[in-house]
Amino acid sequence: MPEASIEVTDVATPIGLFRIAYQGSTVRVVDLLEHGVDQTGVPAGAVRRKAPYPAGSPPRQLQEYFRGDRKDFDVEVDPDTVSTFDRAVWRALREVPGGRTVTYGELARRAGFPGAARAVGGAMHRNPIPIVIPCHRVIGVGGSITGFGLGLWRKRWLLDHEGAWPIRSRTADGPKGRGQRTLDELDEPARSAKRPASARRAAAPAPGK
Repeated sequence: MPEASIEVTDVATPIGLFRIAYQGSTVRVVDLLEHGVDQTGVPAGAVRRKAPYPAGSPPRQLQEYFRGDRKDFDVEVDPDTVSTFDRAVWRALREVPGGRTVTYGELARRAGFPGAARAVGGAMHRNPIPIVIPCHRVIGVGGSITGFGLGLWRKRWLLDHEGAWPIRSRTADGPKGRGQRTLDELDEPARSAKRPASARRAAAPAPGK
């Protein structure tokens, strides 16, 4: 059978317009079409497609993800890289399910490169298939939101969308979803306990109130 053509289409989402290039059930590229954001580019010879998309196709799954009908993707990926390290890290990252997060150091360990947290950050930066290869699920020690090429507010939006919490509310701009508990809130009792006793007494309610 002849090899499937590479297809490309644009999918509108609540956080921007994404261009996805795919070949059958294999995703090659996901780009955010926004001025100033680095883009991977469309593979040569790609065929342009428009909605509606067939059930199970990569753009259809991307739509379902943003509608909240799925948290993970049932697709293969073929990122344009020759780096054995990058592919090992991205493969380990795809094992992290929606609603969960992993630190850079832990992801390095899972990929077989313990101690390579900084290098994992580089692999996240080079990821040509964001969301499908879910680099937004990689967070700093203590839950801080760092290092996302599409904007930190989008990283928090994606984590909120998937129900991954707690996260630090003050590390990224953008709206916070209703009912989202954050590490700032969870840390409040600890910060209060560290205040001087005189300050704690001043902040305490008067008897009978």
